[in-house]
Amino acid sequence: MTTLIDAPPSDADGLLPAAKKSSGGGLGQYILVRFLLIFPTIFILVTMVFFLMRITGDPITAAMGGRLPADQLQERIQAAGYDRPLLVQYFEYLGQLATGNFGRTLTDNRAVVEMLSTYGSATLELTINALLVALLVGIPLGMVAAHRRDKAPDAVLRVFAILCYATPVFFAGMLLKLTFSVWLGWLPVAGRAKTSSELALTSLEAPTGIYWLDALRSGNMAALSDVMAHAVLPAVALGLLTAGIFLRLVRTNVIGTLGRDYVEAGRSRGVSEYRLVTKHAYKPALIPIITVMGLQIAVMLGGAVLTEITFEWKGLGFQLANYLTARDFVAVQGIVVLLAIIVALTNFIVDIIAALIDPRVRY
Repeated sequence: MTTLIDAPPSDADGLLPAAKKSSGGGLGQYILVRFLLIFPTIFILVTMVFFLMRITGDPITAAMGGRLPADQLQERIQAAGYDRPLLVQYFEYLGQLATGNFGRTLTDNRAVVEMLSTYGSATLELTINALLVALLVGIPLGMVAAHRRDKAPDAVLRVFAILCYATPVFFAGMLLKLTFSVWLGWLPVAGRAKTSSELALTSLEAPTGIYWLDALRSGNMAALSDVMAHAVLPAVALGLLTAGIFLRLVRTNVIGTLGRDYVEAGRSRGVSEYRLVTKHAYKPALIPIITVMGLQIAVMLGGAVLTEITFEWKGLGFQLANYLTARDFVAVQGIVVLLAIIVALTNFIVDIIAALIDPRVRY
């Protein structure tokens, strides 16, 4: 956990005093400690997922029970090693993970690593798009709400923020589809792109799987336009979930910063209120956005499951729902472990960025 001291976070135009040196160890030690904490975090999550997945029994029985004769089912269980003691299976699984082997899916006998690489790029694309929506909506509206504090625009924006993070993402997605796809016909109703665009982008040499990036690399503007049109509604549905939180954070921190001594000093020098908000107060307000970014990535990955199902966006969330329905616990386990690793690494990166840009962080 990071520890804050009460000092202005930047030295904007001479209004802010110089940041005090933080006590404790050096930045290198802080980075090392945060990096080492990743491993027990992932270990605990992997352990929880492994044992929770086996509460209902072995994966073969869960996926194939009732569809195969008892003798064939038992043969598959023995071949996969699921008849051995649970602890033996657990340590073997840890050994496989250490070598990057996530196993093979039960329903389509596909390498889990291959499945993750195929569909992970789609979820990454959706998360990036949604994060951009959250930042572009939450930060400016938060500044407006703080500038118009306790007035009509502030009240409207606070209600908007509550609606954003209180509305289930699947319900928001359905409303967006009904409004902009069914009634108005402005945007596609589902999918990542038209079939022709997908074929053009997937046939590229070494595609990234992020469609808008591949379209830019190839210079295919028609495919780029098609991809962006398909991306709008899923990104807005998922992005508004976090935009409401960003809006409230920015509003609260800008209001708090406007009451600080160095801002009052700026007012006494004749600095306009608009300049105080846009030039000085918003910079400290962005720091909480960065510190909670890791948690919001986790929220977005959770919301991506419902978003991808709603818009038939074929990423990890969409596949996770299919594998859960098929009770393919090997595939589910691989997806959940990957998401846990992503969240742990994201939090590590965010903590390092916060330590570098915020002089109040002690390391």
